[in-house]
Amino acid sequence: MLTYRDAQPADAAGMAQILRDIIALTGRMRASDAAYCLATYIENPASVCCTVAIDGAEQVVGFQSLTIAGPDSAYGTPEGWGAIGTHVSPDAHGQGVGRALFACTLAAARHAGVTQIDASIGADNPEGQAYYAAMGFQTWQTANGRVQKVYRVAQ
Repeated sequence: MLTYRDAQPADAAGMAQILRDIIALTGRMRASDAAYCLATYIENPASVCCTVAIDGAEQVVGFQSLTIAGPDSAYGTPEGWGAIGTHVSPDAHGQGVGRALFACTLAAARHAGVTQIDASIGADNPEGQAYYAAMGFQTWQTANGRVQKVYRVAQ
């Protein structure tokens, strides 16, 4: 049975392991150490939420973050929009982890008054694009090897 809760500093190592597992599977390089996860996902001052999925062995099997984009967004996300990131262990794919994480994130977005959420996905990541489409995101921009999808939050 999986549980979902706000990420805590002690989760950073498990989150980093998920990123490394994804890198091993896909070859898509990215920062993947615990310090990065702590700073970028858990303690980011622009964070709306960061939710982790925890399995019965108390291991992190997925996480999703939502931040508010600033004026210098790395992906060109409009300032004030939410920017989402979803990372699920390859061992947990197909178990509804991403859908449950998004339900938590969507509730936090509504509570924070976020009206639009941007997902910036690599053009070479059809699985990620399909996930966000299944959650109701629609493509709004394609540039620089990325597909950007937007979710319009009903308040």
